[in-house]
Amino acid sequence: MSPSPPRTPRSAPPLTPAEVEAVARAAHAGQTDKAGRPYAEHLEAVAAGVRRRGGDDEQIMAAWLHDAVEDDAVSERWLNEAALSRRTKDIVLALTRRPEEAPEAYAERILSTPGAALVKEADLAHNADPARLAVLDGPTRTRLTEKYTRMRALLGLVGPGTRPGAERSRGPLR
Repeated sequence: MSPSPPRTPRSAPPLTPAEVEAVARAAHAGQTDKAGRPYAEHLEAVAAGVRRRGGDDEQIMAAWLHDAVEDDAVSERWLNEAALSRRTKDIVLALTRRPEEAPEAYAERILSTPGAALVKEADLAHNADPARLAVLDGPTRTRLTEKYTRMRALLGLVGPGTRPGAERSRGPLR
């Protein structure tokens, strides 16, 4: 069940990062990742990864919400009505996988949305963390490692320190 938007842009000031974190934690309450850990741990790690990579508050809020629409934790309508910046909403929507979507189309949408690649980089870094993958069965670990490696390549994250889309000259990630 999607939470009601706490505020709409017409009725109140924008949500703060702390409020977005609380919404995300509530929306994903009871959900676990593939390793059986509380899903909020992944969201927290992605938000921290965005912060470490120099992301701004809009990107950090998008990190907290990056899987919310895809996982049906909140609806797209909730997102559209929430008191968030257009940029934060655009990043969340860019990171929302669509059914039957080709990885190339997904990567292109991320690369063409200002600020989204940095959030996806942090998401992939946490998803591909060897400590997280180590608790999975062999076939799942192999499948996910290949999936994350392919997405990193599509985003231009092929070497140490490589920034998403760097070779595409799309300008700053923020």
